[in-house]
Amino acid sequence: MKTSASNVQVCLPQTTVPDVVAIVPAAGIGKRMCATWPKQYMIIDHKTLLEHTVHCLLAHPAISQVVIAIGAEDEYFYNTSLASNLRIVVTTGGEERIDSVLAGLKATDAEWIMVHDAVRPCVSHNDIDTLIAAAILHPDGALLASPVRDTMKRANNDGVVEITVCRKQLWHALTPQMFKRKQLCGALQHALNNSLTVTDEASAIELVGGAPKLVTGRADNIKVTQPEDLELVAFFLAQRTN
Repeated sequence: MKTSASNVQVCLPQTTVPDVVAIVPAAGIGKRMCATWPKQYMIIDHKTLLEHTVHCLLAHPAISQVVIAIGAEDEYFYNTSLASNLRIVVTTGGEERIDSVLAGLKATDAEWIMVHDAVRPCVSHNDIDTLIAAAILHPDGALLASPVRDTMKRANNDGVVEITVCRKQLWHALTPQMFKRKQLCGALQHALNNSLTVTDEASAIELVGGAPKLVTGRADNIKVTQPEDLELVAFFLAQRTN
C-alpha cells in the first residue's frame, strides 16, 4: 500500500500490469535553452538530464523497459551510460514529438505504454504508482497533471491582456501519460493522417473522442525548458538524494 501525492491509497499488485514500457522522445534540440547542444544532454551532478530521467523510470518496479527515440544525427547518446543498458531500446525519432512517439510505439509490442518527457527527471515513484492505478481503470488512459494556481490571462497579438480566464478546472498537463499501446498508436496516426496538432499524447486521444483521466502530480515534476529551470531541477534532485 502506498500513499500518492494526493493522499489517495492505492494498491498495485505485481500482476495488475504485467508489462509497462516507457517511451522517452529525445530527438528534440531544445531551442529555448539557447545552448550549443540538446538540452537532454545538459549535465547535472555528472549525469545528463536524459540519464537522470531514464534511470528514474527504470528504477520503478512496474516499468520493464524504456524505449528512447533519438535524433537521426544524435552524436551524444552513445557516450552516455544508457547506450549499454540491456533494458533500453533505441530507435530513431523524427522532427516532431508525434513522430518520435510513434517510432517508440513501433519498437515495442507491450500492452501498456507510458510516455515521459526526456527532460523531466524529477517525477516521483509515488506519482507513477497513482498514474498506473488510474490508467488501468479508465478506458482512455490517464496523465499526471497539476491544477492551475495562478491567475490566467489571455493576450492579443500585441501582448496586451485581452481577458482574464477563470482558472477553475484548468490543469497543467505533465508526464508521464499512460495508455494502451494500440489505442495511442491509432490516435497518433489519426492526427498525423489528418494534419491535426498534437501537443501531448492525451490531446491525440481527445481528438478521437477520448477523455483521459487527470491524476494530480507533484509540483516539482518540472520540465526543463528555460535556462533557469536547470538550477531548479538540480535542487530538486539533490533534495531527493540527501
